[in-house]
Amino acid sequence: MTADQVVRALGALAQEHRLAVFRLLVQAGAEGVAAGQLAERLGIAPSSMSFHLAQLSHAGLVAQARHGRSIVYSANYGAMNGLMGYLTDNCCNGVPCTDDAMCADAACEERGAA
Repeated sequence: MTADQVVRALGALAQEHRLAVFRLLVQAGAEGVAAGQLAERLGIAPSSMSFHLAQLSHAGLVAQARHGRSIVYSANYGAMNGLMGYLTDNCCNGVPCTDDAMCADAACEERGAA
């Protein structure tokens, strides 16, 4: 991912409703969720939901497909993984870490604070 793509993705997720939508889509898996169902589950007006989905789509975080009369949205796992990879690239001064404790310990050791 480029820095521009990361900024766009983080900007899209930096809003309470969009973050909630994205989390629901990640939980839903590849089958996705219809826009109307998302609006209903989150208690958001359909017009507002359309706006939020457009922002997430513009950021490349969601994909959409027409199923009959409904538009079904799903998380773009490739983009999500790319974003996570960008954020954790060179984590802990290049020391592989699998959980927060290992990362924090490795960072402390590198600084001589351990």
